[in-house]
Amino acid sequence: MNQHPYLRAYMAGITVPTVLLLVLFSLVQVVRSAAPQLEGAIVFPLVIVPNAFGLWNMLYARLQPRWRHPIGLHGAALPFLIAPVIYGFGASRGLVVMGDHALHYFGFITVPYWYLIFAPFIAITAYYLIWKYLVGFLNELQGLGR
Repeated sequence: MNQHPYLRAYMAGITVPTVLLLVLFSLVQVVRSAAPQLEGAIVFPLVIVPNAFGLWNMLYARLQPRWRHPIGLHGAALPFLIAPVIYGFGASRGLVVMGDHALHYFGFITVPYWYLIFAPFIAITAYYLIWKYLVGFLNELQGLGR
């Protein structure tokens, strides 16, 4: 079972975001007539997020023998790397625009600035739970341990 531990860690890492983003992409296809920009906006996260999860899980597998830390905390650190990349992409494509007291996403979703106080905590909590329960479970199935 010790053959290719990093490949197994990568595959365990990409499974969760791939499934979740494919479900999200399918929902976008259903409401596509209401929001044609969403299709173009979801393609970038479909590429970046699963690969980031896989590489981050490979790093976790690499660090585990030397530095024992909970997988949930390891996963909770990932939004600090992913969020600036996705925001930068959205801003460069004109999908995220800062306006008067709000961020405007895709031209029709408006998020007030006060939301930005809570958004990091929501993302960190979500990533912690996803990594602790879903990715940790997949790592157990692959024999990588928690």
